[in-house]
Amino acid sequence: MLNSGRAHGGSGEWEQPFWQQRGWILSAGFLAVLLVLAVLFAVTGNGGEGSTGAAGDPDPAPTSTSDTGSDKGSGSGGGDGGADKRPAGCHTDDRDQAEPTEAPRDFHWKANGTGLVPVSKAAGPRTYDGPVWSCFAHTPLGAVMAVHSITDHLSYDGWREVVDQQVVPGAGRDALIASRSQEADKSTTGSPDAGGYAGFTVLSYDETQATVMVLVRGMGDGGFGAASVTVRWRDGDWKLSPDPDGTVYSGVSQVSGTDGFVTWEA
Repeated sequence: MLNSGRAHGGSGEWEQPFWQQRGWILSAGFLAVLLVLAVLFAVTGNGGEGSTGAAGDPDPAPTSTSDTGSDKGSGSGGGDGGADKRPAGCHTDDRDQAEPTEAPRDFHWKANGTGLVPVSKAAGPRTYDGPVWSCFAHTPLGAVMAVHSITDHLSYDGWREVVDQQVVPGAGRDALIASRSQEADKSTTGSPDAGGYAGFTVLSYDETQATVMVLVRGMGDGGFGAASVTVRWRDGDWKLSPDPDGTVYSGVSQVSGTDGFVTWEA
């Protein structure tokens, strides 16, 4: 298993915020995600329902819509105990608590700015309200989808709304706001690029917290980069949980391939 601790050594570029890292910028417009070691990192998603890896985005622009469906096992499922109910209109199937060995079968890429983020009707997000993509399954796969969607939106206009609603309150959120406020928003103009997210692995999971390691392409030499992100179950959904210093990504490292990761594409 890849190291989930903080990166040691390496070039100074890895110690920069994700929106300044040359390697992530090269990795196909998904600089929108965060990779922090005092560092953040990026990626995206788009595509048509049921068409994995499609470059177009037939989905309507995210506007205050909720994809509620008629899933079984929806509601406060997976350990809310009635004290942490799902937001109104958010219904997910939370029965599959197994560690994922493959991407959601219904996943597709959805455009976010100039990048593409993996999304899934089954695992989430199920609600799109401007930059806030929410309502994730209370499952390991739901945590995976939350990590990708929430972090990716931190580079674009609207990031503060995302932080206010989808980051756990506390010193970490305050530090993240202070750091991000000093940086410009990533441009949303241009065609979405399908490069970026390559895979993931769930390092740890229980009903209250999950740590997911994300694999991305485009480290300049054809290699991959990896970093871990922690989310917590709060107010009926997965929320980003940065370190007290605002660090979102830990264990930042370069890896040579996809071994040990679930890949988004076959």
